[in-house]
Amino acid sequence: MTRLLRLSLLGLLIITGLLAALTYNLTWRPADKETLPIHCVAPRAPTLLPGQALKVMTWNVQYLAGKNYVFWYDTQDGSGPDDRPTVEDMAFSLDEVARVIRDEKPDILLLQELDEGAKRSHYQDQLALLQERLVDLYPCSVQAFDWKADFVPDLHIFGSVGRKLVTLSRYQVEHAERLHLPAATANLVSRQFQPKPALLLTYLPLSDGGQLAVLNTRLDRAAPGSSTVQEQVQTTVKLLDKFESRGTPWLIGGDFKLLPLGQFLRLDADKRGPYSPDSELHLLWGKYPMIPSNSESSGIDRSKWLTYFPNDPSVDGPDRTLDYLFYSSRIKRVEARVRQDDTLRTSSHLPVIGRFLLPAAQ
Repeated sequence: MTRLLRLSLLGLLIITGLLAALTYNLTWRPADKETLPIHCVAPRAPTLLPGQALKVMTWNVQYLAGKNYVFWYDTQDGSGPDDRPTVEDMAFSLDEVARVIRDEKPDILLLQELDEGAKRSHYQDQLALLQERLVDLYPCSVQAFDWKADFVPDLHIFGSVGRKLVTLSRYQVEHAERLHLPAATANLVSRQFQPKPALLLTYLPLSDGGQLAVLNTRLDRAAPGSSTVQEQVQTTVKLLDKFESRGTPWLIGGDFKLLPLGQFLRLDADKRGPYSPDSELHLLWGKYPMIPSNSESSGIDRSKWLTYFPNDPSVDGPDRTLDYLFYSSRIKRVEARVRQDDTLRTSSHLPVIGRFLLPAAQ
């Protein structure tokens, strides 16, 4: 081996090592299970009572981006012209999100896609901005990132990302965890920069010594030929089965990005690409009740249960259901709805609301 070749190989090794170190320092590698801090601003939030009514709302607020854009990821080929919203549009969305929440006043609020320190949202701490408007309603909050990096080298991003799941509660929270979900397959380098999907699990104590488990999630978008989303649903079902077998009542809400029974064929052919005719969500609805139910989301009044209004110029309103609440067989549904009338311009997703009765004391 010539001296020049040895120096070239040494230089290549040094560059590779520097790039690996840089990638390591710019990215985030959460543990499979992490205990999370609980933030409560009131001296003592009330405790849930067995048998009481509970109102829950889940809403993907789309990092307050609003509906005035077609973002690069909104099109299947990544050709959407927009990379990020303006500060003015985000301020309007923040006011609208706060207005709807104050009007509904759910006891537990599950939010997806709140940003912190992300270039696309002008480095805002969106949870802090929202809490300023809701501090009197929700003394307790828990948050977990599902995407975080100081720099992502994608040309549409080319900067930091920071995306969260957030659970706000009017009642005491005694423990919270971030639980890893299976991530999309990628090479070693790309894997460092991609989202890290998760379940945000909170335990709310009951006055009789029991607990209510509340979960919040945002699954990956399904991709043809990939089993990742099915694995995410399977992981979720296994956890819910454990709660059910232990007698622990539970609720889960979020953006599942999967269709209910009967909606696949109702979508235009060019909109079906990410979805399977046999929705992976059947693993959940086959065991546990959901809001909206399959009969609601595909029945005669199905338009009332659509939760997704894509940022697509060819679509003039909500055209599918992707957001849900699932709940334990020990919990009784009282009423439910999707708030559509005044939320169509706030986010691409619409809030799903359910009122329940918790199990009575034994």
